[in-house]
Amino acid sequence: MNEKPHVRLEILSNPLYLCGARELVSAVAKRLSFDEMACCQIALAVDEALCNVIRHGYDRQPDRPIWLSIFPEGTPDRPDMLRIVIEDEARQVEPNVIKSRDLDDVRPGGLGVHIINEVMDDVRYEKRGPVGMRLTMVKRVATESASGGPASCGGSESSPCPGCNHG
Repeated sequence: MNEKPHVRLEILSNPLYLCGARELVSAVAKRLSFDEMACCQIALAVDEALCNVIRHGYDRQPDRPIWLSIFPEGTPDRPDMLRIVIEDEARQVEPNVIKSRDLDDVRPGGLGVHIINEVMDDVRYEKRGPVGMRLTMVKRVATESASGGPASCGGSESSPCPGCNHG
């Protein structure tokens, strides 16, 4: 994969920066015609993935690198899919052992992988060279919203729709 991401963020593995990463991803998704629910789901998946890197990959070390890349896919004027890639230099694990805990085991925490798999359309974990992991998550723009209309609001900067902030 030699293509350049449209957005690339490097953060340290400090939970202090999770909010900023969530807000960035949500704002980009909104500008790319994802509805409010999808924006929230994408932000949640990114948050869970980053938390897992910090907690499990880096054992809560607050000074290790994490890279988040965003690739809109489709036509330049109307992307229909968002690919998000999270990379780290953390301890490698076999991708096939990355699983959610049993949902019958009712207790706090441990559902990040389950949440990611539920809200994203495609999820792939892989080893990244000699060190680190790469998580690729894909979310497609819904063609119809729950109300039966188009997923995009249809407004613009000169003619905004109620409730949207086109700017």
